[in-house]
Amino acid sequence: MSKINSIRKGCKDVFNAFLVAFAVYAGFFEFPVIKACYEIPNRLIAFSKCISCRDYNYWVHFYEDDYLFERLWRNPKKYLPILQRYNGVILPDFSLYRDMPLVMQLWNIYRSRAIGCWLQMNGVKVIPNVRFGDHRTYKCCCDGLPKKSVISVGSHGTLKLLTDRDIFAKGLDIVVKRLQPVAIIVYGSDPKSIFKKYSDMGIEIYHFTSDYGNAMNSLKGVI
Repeated sequence: MSKINSIRKGCKDVFNAFLVAFAVYAGFFEFPVIKACYEIPNRLIAFSKCISCRDYNYWVHFYEDDYLFERLWRNPKKYLPILQRYNGVILPDFSLYRDMPLVMQLWNIYRSRAIGCWLQMNGVKVIPNVRFGDHRTYKCCCDGLPKKSVISVGSHGTLKLLTDRDIFAKGLDIVVKRLQPVAIIVYGSDPKSIFKKYSDMGIEIYHFTSDYGNAMNSLKGVI
């Protein structure tokens, strides 16, 4: 059986097939498998800021606008040495908007997993980030992710509207049931109405205020 997405001799690798040259795949859509991680980040720094930072005692996250880290997909090898300096990386958080065609949502899940798989192959510690769009992605968003591991979710921008909050809560319920995480890293708000039941189950919840939240808190202190 030939390799999935293998590199073809004489062809320019426009799909970054090298990222998954040694990958194992899981699920109907064959997402690259991510190995378990059991470490908890001490501090988080956004990818766009980590490039110029000289303090490497952080975990790098991608909970920011896609245009700020799309360059990692375009040229992963350029940024590998930078990411290797840090404590670890949370999987890239490519957007999954509900008004996206399903194929685009699946493509962004794939891209995140492909980068994460390659980073692990190159010795970078990786915490799985679980992102889902609409209900169609609920069943497949966990494919290839480890059970009983540390996972991360981004809640920033997903809780303000009741519809968004409901979709986030239902999706997270499915994720927890399928992956049975030992700990959840939450970037953004962690309302008790959503996360307390997981704490009651014995799952550790580690909350990191978003950069936007930190900026708003700073403004409150000035006013």
